[in-house]
Amino acid sequence: MTSVEPAIEATYTDANAPVDERVSDLLARMTREEKLAQLGSTWAFTLLESGRFAPERARPVLAHGLGHVTRVAGATSLKAAQVAQAANAIQRFLVTETRLGIPAIVHEEVCSGVMAREATIFPQAIGVASTWAPELNRQMADAVRAQMRAMGSHQGLSPVLDVARDPRWGRTEETYGEDPYLVSRMGVAFVRGLQGADLTDGVLATAKHFVGYGASEGGLNWAPAHLPPRLLREVYLYPFEAAVREGGLQSVMAGYHELDGVPCHANQELLADVLRGQWGFTGSVVSDYFAVNDLHTYHHFAPDKQQAAAVGLGAGVDVELPATDAYADALSRALDAGEVSEAHLDEAVSRVLRHKVELGLFENPYVDEDAATTTVNAERHRDVALEIARRSIVLLKNDGVLPLLREAGTVALIGPNADNARHLLGDYSFVAHIEALIAARERRGLLGEMMTIPDDLEIDESIGGVPTVRDELAARLGERLRFAPGCDVLDPSTEGFAEAVAVAAAADVAVLVLGDRSGVTLGTTTGESRDRSSLDLPGVQEELVRAVVATGTPVVAVLVAGRPVGSDVLHEECAAVLMAWLPGETGARAIAEVLLGEVNPSGKLPISYPRSVGQIPVFYGHKVSGGRSHWHGDYVDSPVAPRYVFGHGLGYTSFAIDDAVVESAQVRAGDSVGVEVTVTNTGQRAGEQVVQLYVRDPQATITRPVLELKAFARVALPAGVRAAVRFALPTGQLGFYDRSMAYAVEAGQIEVYVGFSAADHTHAGTFVITADPGQPTPKVFTGTAEVRQL
Repeated sequence: MTSVEPAIEATYTDANAPVDERVSDLLARMTREEKLAQLGSTWAFTLLESGRFAPERARPVLAHGLGHVTRVAGATSLKAAQVAQAANAIQRFLVTETRLGIPAIVHEEVCSGVMAREATIFPQAIGVASTWAPELNRQMADAVRAQMRAMGSHQGLSPVLDVARDPRWGRTEETYGEDPYLVSRMGVAFVRGLQGADLTDGVLATAKHFVGYGASEGGLNWAPAHLPPRLLREVYLYPFEAAVREGGLQSVMAGYHELDGVPCHANQELLADVLRGQWGFTGSVVSDYFAVNDLHTYHHFAPDKQQAAAVGLGAGVDVELPATDAYADALSRALDAGEVSEAHLDEAVSRVLRHKVELGLFENPYVDEDAATTTVNAERHRDVALEIARRSIVLLKNDGVLPLLREAGTVALIGPNADNARHLLGDYSFVAHIEALIAARERRGLLGEMMTIPDDLEIDESIGGVPTVRDELAARLGERLRFAPGCDVLDPSTEGFAEAVAVAAAADVAVLVLGDRSGVTLGTTTGESRDRSSLDLPGVQEELVRAVVATGTPVVAVLVAGRPVGSDVLHEECAAVLMAWLPGETGARAIAEVLLGEVNPSGKLPISYPRSVGQIPVFYGHKVSGGRSHWHGDYVDSPVAPRYVFGHGLGYTSFAIDDAVVESAQVRAGDSVGVEVTVTNTGQRAGEQVVQLYVRDPQATITRPVLELKAFARVALPAGVRAAVRFALPTGQLGFYDRSMAYAVEAGQIEVYVGFSAADHTHAGTFVITADPGQPTPKVFTGTAEVRQL
């Protein structure tokens, strides 16, 4: 970073003054126009001309300053050094050409890495969750932080903390799955990695979408979520609360949807009473894109833009993204009319200014442009992406055909995702959103909103040298590999079937790489607003599976997808099924390594895998009265059990739990209980297993789920070696919201189960909590896990 001398001598420019004094001093100097500007934003491309900062184009936009710049990297095709140059030029104008010299916060999307042309493309979040390794998510976020800071960016719009239990919803791929505890562990790790030890070198994390966005009606994007208060607090609010209280989260994005008749951007109970009042959140709340005005145009909750602005600010939405609209003249009129108070305005502005002080922007608004390229393209970031990709792959089924032996015969490689690097990437990868910009320019709008994208904005759809599965397998198998695409992801043509069937029939094994094309445009099958009514493979891929299976050649299905997919035929007739999710730029290598046994698969499902949409919602933590039809149990035409349960994942070795012990028969509320298990690698090769600890409360005064995940640990062991895993389980984790909606840890018996999935577990024992009714037990979000090799 490059420091600057303050343009004026004032407390707010004094780096040694306390933050509160700097913010108060600056706020007192600001006009209303300058305050409103801090609550607004603009697309980076509105400030550029032919890829360079354009002062005359920018002057009217930046006249009074600016709160946020939207996607200098993600909404242009600039390379890393050019992004840094553009960010510096924007900041230089704000520092030297505006009255108070307030720099802007540059925000970027970071769902699967920084959404930038040259940045590392990590596996999509659902794959990261399949690692069950929060530390890897922290390392990913740390890499994202380094790349963002190098390019002059300061706020990342992640993590996605939506709990997803309906895979019809297109954004399932952006989530960490169905379980609030697993989501919270992944989320807290990401927040800590992104924000770093100190915000002067950190990036503001923005948890989204607050709250219940993934529980939408019909699995449809932006649809209402029907969540009773207890379920809302125990499942959907829980990961956000953990991120705030444990992770020190600095920003929250409100959801597009409504809860019980109130859109989230107008929900004062959530944004003010719960988030700030009950949890003590001191950061900023930002709008989802266009969502303040959507209170009027989409929800019809406010009669006009002025009322939308008043309602949004009054509810606690501090910043309007991606461009200033309602928080400009409409908000000024609302303030004049007394529809929202000046105090609300000052509170929101103070939060934005505080972030800018804490980020060190007044002292260091510029970055080293020469260093951007080497930092963004650093090999160490790709190493993290590869490690995540390797551990994210879930072996769902294997009859012994995997791993493939290098020396054993020919391999037919078939399928639309076998030789297409684009299909390895998630919906918030750079290329996916460049496609969205192209579509938006053609129809003069984005997300249904009118917007102008300059005709001189260069748009480059290339994804560089990302290898395909075909590339990686060819490098390992040479002439033994035979390829035929068979079909496209969506195109209904079956012209390629004959070639694919011939190649499969002549091979010793067929590898079908099938699934989705992720993105946000009409040509994609998963991602934002790409919701589906079926979980069968899209297009004619199911027909391709049937045709190849009919050859009699053993078939390995590799699913590159954003949600659980595949028919009964695929999962029952294929000899092996590998879930690769959307594994990013190193994903093809990870897939090849797993197929050939170079890497032992160890991913675990973070979401239950339905047999069909008719089962939805299907999740492991249902109530005792749920998960079955009383009294026969199953559906008439299908089992009620999922195809593969939460936590499931096979490998090329085997593990067993020898002993499982609950160390105390009785524990006082507020204390912890120890649970120790012995795990043995009983197979013939080294591998990793995830030991999962579940509890059940059979005596609660409110009905509880049949199982609740409360701890887990990854264990890596050589063949034949044992390890002891000891969990310290705080009783503060075991509470729930009682009939008065207060968090309570009740006296009574708790059952403990340990194992390798929500179905494959053993009863470790029980213990009794003794509680003093006069001494409520504080909520605790996690305990500890210690692994020691025996």
